[in-house]
Amino acid sequence: MTTFSCPYLGGEVELSDERERHIAETHPELLPEHKDQIGGTLLDPDQVRRSRRFGNARLFSKWYDDLMRGKHLVVVVVSEAFPKSRNWIVTAHFTGRIPEGDVEWTRS
Repeated sequence: MTTFSCPYLGGEVELSDERERHIAETHPELLPEHKDQIGGTLLDPDQVRRSRRFGNARLFSKWYDDLMRGKHLVVVVVSEAFPKSRNWIVTAHFTGRIPEGDVEWTRS
């Protein structure tokens, strides 16, 4: 398992080995080559949105000019409060546009 710092959530975000394999299989353009950008997106996002599909998930996004001729990297993080506080990555992918969701925070 890998953990990434996420100041927005005030702690660490887990990337389990199983979720890392999932991302590598479904988005081979992202992993393993761009694992550092996942951490960079959580550390310093451009925007954070609430997922419309899952109430306890957030979409962290960051624009990268140098990846795939310019793309957003979206990292989907689920936060659980009980039985203990835990934040973990469900998936991550590159996209030309940010998925829909209610904006919680935007870089000014």
